[in-house]
Amino acid sequence: MAEYVLHCFPESGGCYKAALMLALCDADWRGQPVDYHAAEQRTPEWRAAHNEMGEVPVLEHGAVSLTQSGVILHYLAEQTGRFGADSPEEAREILRWILFDNHKFTSYFATYRWLHSFTPDADPQVKAAFRSRALGAFAIVEQHLAGRDFILGARPTIADISMVGYHFFPPEETGFDLPATHPNIAAWLGRISALPGWRPAYDLLPGKRWPRG
Repeated sequence: MAEYVLHCFPESGGCYKAALMLALCDADWRGQPVDYHAAEQRTPEWRAAHNEMGEVPVLEHGAVSLTQSGVILHYLAEQTGRFGADSPEEAREILRWILFDNHKFTSYFATYRWLHSFTPDADPQVKAAFRSRALGAFAIVEQHLAGRDFILGARPTIADISMVGYHFFPPEETGFDLPATHPNIAAWLGRISALPGWRPAYDLLPGKRWPRG
């Protein structure tokens, strides 16, 4: 039996953040597919058993059950001793970027991707608004990465693992060609993908794929 169980579905960048951390740490884990398409995670039974919020990812580790990707990443850094902070100052900086990621960098990009590829009747004006917001967040990270290998500097942390969550899905699915428009982000993603244990999202996450619109 695997040490860690990750409840997940393949299109979720939040699930990929947790799965990527497990893979980079060479952890003993397995993915437990959730039928997101049938809204399994929103049923009363699933909420009672796994997460009252009706969301994935959910990480189970023995008697511990955790939700929200940022919390899961912090826990795995504590458990494995990898990709965490080396000082209180680094811990605060990691938290700062994970909060920025969830509020802006991932949030706008993930919503745009869903509208672009999985919502055939999406309002073009709504799509344009989310794309504009995503580009604004990308611009901040593009500038921040000038002269840095990773978000905190010379080594990767869970801030990086959080922030790449939606960037390893196919570009035709995300609607962005980052090497052409954001070279610093593209180079950063290349450094992440060169880490031992890295695999793209659809190679790590089990479950039935959602058809693109």
